[in-house]
Amino acid sequence: MLMAGGWTPILIAGGAALLMGIIGGATTPLGDWYRDLRKPAWQPPNWLFGPAWTIILTLGALGAIFAWNAAPDDATRADLLILYGVNAALFLLWSPLFFVLKRPDWALIEVVALWISIAVLIVYLWGVEPLAAELTLPYLLWVSFATLLNRAIVTRNAPFGRRSRVAAK
Repeated sequence: MLMAGGWTPILIAGGAALLMGIIGGATTPLGDWYRDLRKPAWQPPNWLFGPAWTIILTLGALGAIFAWNAAPDDATRADLLILYGVNAALFLLWSPLFFVLKRPDWALIEVVALWISIAVLIVYLWGVEPLAAELTLPYLLWVSFATLLNRAIVTRNAPFGRRSRVAAK
């Protein structure tokens, strides 16, 4: 059965999730610098991150579609666009900070804003469509785990920047 909003929300949410995954992957080079970082023993294998993000972005797209179709009015839909837009911008900022600029310390600061944006999104979604909020919970959990991992990498490898031993590699 086609959703009440027609194909447009499906195409936009699916396209946005796909684009976020492509950009996220393109800004995550796993070169020598990353391989040489000291990481905690509990870090998942690198191959797991792609499938995890694929599942999380797919669930997020489904949640966005459900929320869009459940929204009672245009004002609620505008709020949804703002919340998802802010979240997408923060999502897209983390990998370039960590991997391209080689600044896990800056990424650790930024990931707090990303986490807050997800929490705010979940709270808002709960009032619009609880299923959409539930579909977003794995995203919050994964970013919580990623924040702990980011912090562990920072504490094991700091300082970063021009004088950093690790950044020079």
